[in-house]
Amino acid sequence: MTADPGTPTATYRLQLQPAFPFAAAERAVPYLASLGVSHLHLSPVLEAVPGSTHGYDVVDHSAVRAELGGEEGLRALARTARAHGLGLIVDIVPNHMAAPAPERLNAPLWEVLREGPESPYARWFDIDWRAHGGKVLLPVLGGPLGEEWDRLRVEDGTLRYYDHAFPLRPGTEGLPLAELLDAQWYRLGWWRLARTELNYRRFFTISELIAVRVEDPEVFAATHAALLELVRDGVVDGLRIDHPDGLADPEGYLRRLDRAVRAAAGDGERDHGGEGGDGRAIASDAGSPRWIVVEKILARDEPLPAAWPVAGTTGYDALHHIDGLFVDPDGLEKLTALYRAFAAPPADLGGDWAATVRRAAHEVVTHELAAEVERLTRSASRICAADPRLRDHAPWALRTAIRELLVRLPVYRPYASVGGPPASDADAVMLRSAAADAREAFTVAQEAQVVRVVRDAALGGLGDGPDHRDFCARFAQTAAALRAKSVEDTAFYRYAPLLSAAEVGGDPGRPAVATEEFHAFAARLLRDWPATGTVLSTHDTKRSADARARLAALTEGPGWWGRTVEELTRSVPAPAPDPHLAWTAWQTALALGPGGHGDAERLVPAVLKAVREAGLRTTWTEQNAAYEAEVTAFLEAGPCVADPSVWAAIDAELDGPARANALGAALLHLTMPGVPDLYMGTERVYMALVDPDNRRPPELGGEPADGPSAEKLLLTRAALNLRREHPGWFGPGSTYTPLLASGPSAEHCVAFLRTDGTDSTDGTDGTDGTSGTDDGAVTVVTRLSRRLAEAGGWGATRLPLPPGRWRDLLTGRTAERTAEGPAALDELLSRLPVALLIRN
Repeated sequence: MTADPGTPTATYRLQLQPAFPFAAAERAVPYLASLGVSHLHLSPVLEAVPGSTHGYDVVDHSAVRAELGGEEGLRALARTARAHGLGLIVDIVPNHMAAPAPERLNAPLWEVLREGPESPYARWFDIDWRAHGGKVLLPVLGGPLGEEWDRLRVEDGTLRYYDHAFPLRPGTEGLPLAELLDAQWYRLGWWRLARTELNYRRFFTISELIAVRVEDPEVFAATHAALLELVRDGVVDGLRIDHPDGLADPEGYLRRLDRAVRAAAGDGERDHGGEGGDGRAIASDAGSPRWIVVEKILARDEPLPAAWPVAGTTGYDALHHIDGLFVDPDGLEKLTALYRAFAAPPADLGGDWAATVRRAAHEVVTHELAAEVERLTRSASRICAADPRLRDHAPWALRTAIRELLVRLPVYRPYASVGGPPASDADAVMLRSAAADAREAFTVAQEAQVVRVVRDAALGGLGDGPDHRDFCARFAQTAAALRAKSVEDTAFYRYAPLLSAAEVGGDPGRPAVATEEFHAFAARLLRDWPATGTVLSTHDTKRSADARARLAALTEGPGWWGRTVEELTRSVPAPAPDPHLAWTAWQTALALGPGGHGDAERLVPAVLKAVREAGLRTTWTEQNAAYEAEVTAFLEAGPCVADPSVWAAIDAELDGPARANALGAALLHLTMPGVPDLYMGTERVYMALVDPDNRRPPELGGEPADGPSAEKLLLTRAALNLRREHPGWFGPGSTYTPLLASGPSAEHCVAFLRTDGTDSTDGTDGTDGTSGTDDGAVTVVTRLSRRLAEAGGWGATRLPLPPGRWRDLLTGRTAERTAEGPAALDELLSRLPVALLIRN
């Protein structure tokens, strides 16, 4: 059986930027093809803010980014990729655009600022024109307007302020400055006003990214035309959808996108950027689907909505399940106790995960997202005013109910709409449960009835008017922003016993994953979303997979690490400003790996970002310069200049377990159900911290690998080429069969068989964990290797391989199931802590 030809076997993510444009990617194509991937996965390619290192700040949907090489550069990359057997997957950003400086860079926004709500482009942006007297607030001033007055000037028909250039409403150019400002469709304001006064939807709390209303068919058509042309011409083979939870109607958007992509892919002949690698134009089946995945962050047991017409997610759910296998739950409990004793954080400021999340959510919803809550309150007030039975619900009560419901949602958002499909039973139950708890915020029971009103409005059950639709959509969008900012960007940095557990899609309060849970997750993926994406490292992960693998090893030696942190901290001549910082700093330095611990240029910015995100002593908007100076001094006097012998001793403790964790995670990622996405450079050992550290231009290929990098590169090539040669073993229609070891150390083995689903007639019935197939691949991984060594190794532990003789693609060693019984793991894994077996 062969896999769906539209499904990649593996993708390779490239972060395009001016320092790594299309031409650089094109030069890397031969090397990337040799790895065994089937597609390149490109960060956003449309025109963005000049100099952008990520491309998510789009300014023009109609053009391919000139700084990367323009459309011709992209088409040239597509041709070269196609000549080497590779396709292109492109990341797209439907949720928002940049509000840049100068503003003219975003032509639709420029027209709206000049023409106001009557502009044909006004429908593009999610602006509440009923606020601020029909003006859109632009929070761009460095100080209050009165202090910045003399820096405003009219020049060449525009209003200028430093790099900003704003259009003038026709006929107002000659007015005195005060009258001119009052006459515009926008209001210039101090940047601090954004938190409470902003009247346009933005991406999370970033006012420089203004939300786009792709739910409007005309807006969708205009913002997707260029991308669909690239699909029609065969330049683009698939799409990654950024942040669908920011959209008013994610399912509606994805259905419209699916129809548009199918129509484009089936419209005549596709020329792959001009012509195929052999010079021929290649035709496609009419209406053929394309591989589309969504950046949906799922909670641990949250399913992806089954009705979404996508292949699956980008893979953070897989990351969490893979990482969790290498966390020792008993060791984590001890490490957490040591962290609490050392750092002494209050329960709701890093001492207890659930309490920390709840407090962070309250802080974000009342401060950073105050403007979003006020917009919801205005909509809710209009709904109540229009219904005589609801008129006695005061704005303060509605505001309180909105906040209290939002902070109690355990997932990014519910999916409900007015006039559309009803919310799922799970979302309805979730909101009812949150509402029951939210009533506790009210002293008077009758006043608490407002919670039910807000709950029903969030579920789309109060009516079908414009305000009802607005509230239902905005509540869900605000919930997503709140979850991202309070959990990933705040609580992750406050709760710090094990930094590797604080990862996108993860659960720091319960990061460990048992082998049985992993197998169950993999089986669900294969059943429900067999072509979903899977990842270990991305441009958004807080730490790369290899960095997390090293940190996870701490759970196997918590006592040693606790003593080490205390000794290291006492030895630093510049005292740590607080013990929480010291605990975080030493783990962050450790994550950089051998040779990188003392890199101040990477360590200091990452730790400063961590303390600002945590918001305990300093923040991005209220920076505590004295505290940040103390942080920098501690880092420069401690982790950055620690005696090399100290780091050598630490590395000696961790190198073995970290190696086993990193190789094990890599092999699981490359052979489990789903389509693995490799982040640039991760085919070798790749130690990276949070952005911008993980977005440095890559050096692909380069010097021959040695040591751990050589092992990882060998594993990656072997697994990727196996997937490419045998897509039926791994793609839709394949099978996944856990292989259960037996013996004293069985818990340290994770193994499974992948086949194409064809039944064999060799008599094996699969009752011992085998499937009875003649072909396929077996993955064998060691987990918690330090504990395994302390217990005396594999000993008599054995693995029941399917009948026959098997060869390890990594070492060449053979193993077989004989009359004497299953294969001995001490022999199979004597050279490497992992094995990838095929029939010899």
